[in-house]
Amino acid sequence: MYSREIESLLKKNKIRAGDRVVVKKGRQQYEGLLLPRSEAGDSGSLIIKLDSGYNIGIGFKGASLEKIKGGGKGLGKSKEKLLKMDFDKKRPAVSLVTSGGTIVSRVDYKTGGVYAVDDPREFLRTVPELKKVANLSRVVSPVTRMSEDSDWKDWVAIAKAVHKELKKGEGVIVTHGTDTLHYTAAALSFFLQEPGKPVVLLGAQRSSDRGSSDAGMNLLCAAHAALSDIAEVGTCMHSSISDDCCLFIRGTKVKKMNTMRRDAFRPINDLPLAKVFPNGRIEIVNKNHKKRSKKEAKLDVKFEPKVALVKVHPSADPGVLEYHRSKGIRGFVIEGTGLGHVPTKVEKSWIPGIKKLVKDGIPVVVTSQTVYGRVHPSVYANLRTLFQEAKAIPGKDMLSETAFVKLGWVLGHTKDLEEVRSWMEKNVAGEITERSLPETFLY
Repeated sequence: MYSREIESLLKKNKIRAGDRVVVKKGRQQYEGLLLPRSEAGDSGSLIIKLDSGYNIGIGFKGASLEKIKGGGKGLGKSKEKLLKMDFDKKRPAVSLVTSGGTIVSRVDYKTGGVYAVDDPREFLRTVPELKKVANLSRVVSPVTRMSEDSDWKDWVAIAKAVHKELKKGEGVIVTHGTDTLHYTAAALSFFLQEPGKPVVLLGAQRSSDRGSSDAGMNLLCAAHAALSDIAEVGTCMHSSISDDCCLFIRGTKVKKMNTMRRDAFRPINDLPLAKVFPNGRIEIVNKNHKKRSKKEAKLDVKFEPKVALVKVHPSADPGVLEYHRSKGIRGFVIEGTGLGHVPTKVEKSWIPGIKKLVKDGIPVVVTSQTVYGRVHPSVYANLRTLFQEAKAIPGKDMLSETAFVKLGWVLGHTKDLEEVRSWMEKNVAGEITERSLPETFLY
């Protein structure tokens, strides 16, 4: 609540949060929507959302407040009539699969955090340009949650929804929370290896009601990507902190590289598939991509969730492997150092534990925590011990997250160790490149 003085004035003038007001203080005048006071804010300051989308706090002492026309009830919620999306049926049909996340969230002005909108169509109304691009009238929501709470069952639900929608239009757009978007992108890449049409995942680093939101442009570019000739699963989000274009990145080669920046998603050990501009121009960057076809997408969601992703560090205790095994883990991805090293010639060597796991038929895949580059099984003696003697599986240039998802998918099909090795060392969905190109580093 605001201070007693402000609350009394608001009550007297029948002003409440969501009403449009004018605040005059000295020679300055501010106009916008009155917001609830933040729980951590100054009770003596009014919080106004300006037309620019930004919020401003104004000390009320010496100020006047007047209600004007233009506000509305239900701050942060869209009226039912605004949820009716009148798309042009003559435009190519594209389905929207929503699963929660910041992109379908709004600010909770009392806490400063965000909450999911009641209806995913709410955020579509902020991008009127979509009507000129595609007929985005179909909106389905198989999952609704913030991405940090997601699990493998959500990947399956989303994949099934996408597979169904691919039969009804030219492409599919999937909105998702950014924290684990790259895991889901990898999962869909394996669950839908030959989609025949674009499957475009996107999120937003900032909610759609913020002035600096990236949601609108990401969605617009994703719509263009969904109508392109690039028939792959990928992500489409800002290429820089500016609003110049988005990068369409292969789903098995993308990683969130920053907590806050709008250009957080970058291609790793690969070039982006394309640059996608808001005006519809598409600049192909990686010519090694699958093209649109009339083949019907195949759905393959067999998955073994009992896989562990373990990070090596100095003085790391190899007992962590046995601990996970005691919990029923059936496969490991170890994120090693450098070219794929684990502690070897030390008292707490990881080699005996890895040997035991492999001997018992539990696969151990090794990736590198350097992010860029690839694991090499024979450069150093310790690497030869790990890969030749202990029989660990080199993850080549796969991202650790992608290797984690792939191993779960492979184990969903076979538990035979040699078959698992063969699948993990083979490129299935663009997750492994034949050689490392220098221009892919820090793209």
